[in-house]
This record gives sequence, C-alpha cells and structure tokens, in this order.
Amino acid sequence: MDYDPLQLFGLHLIQLRKAHGWSQERLALESGLARSYLGGIERGQRNLALINICILAETLEVTPSEMLNFFPKKKVR
Repeated sequence: MDYDPLQLFGLHLIQLRKAHGWSQERLALESGLARSYLGGIERGQRNLALINICILAETLEVTPSEMLNFFPKKKVR
C-alpha cells in the first residue's frame, strides 16, 4: 500500500468537521466520542471501529460511505 488510510481518513474527518465550523470539542459533544479519541483519529493514530464511523457520519450529517470517500483522486494521463 502506497498510502496511509488512517492518515487520509483523519484529514477527511478534519475537512468534514471544519465544513460544519466545529472544533474537536464540539464534535466530541455532538457525537458522544471523547475529544482525545477524535484527536487521535484526525492525526491518523487510531483505527476506528465501524460503529464509530457510523456515529461520526450521523453527527456530521453525511452517509457512512462519504466518511470513507477519502482516497485522493488519481491523475489521468
């Protein structure tokens, strides 16, 4: 694998969170997940469970599949 899915997921989560104008603390309060846990996800240090992906998706009002839509676009030659 020439990419780090945890890192890419974390960056995508940051984008989704910031699109709501939320801090990590606000996302933690809204989702019921610990702020330190969310920080670890955003830094690419946590391998989160499917249930937590669904919780985050519901909290951020996106589909679970959108949560996993973090792969960079490949350049077409």
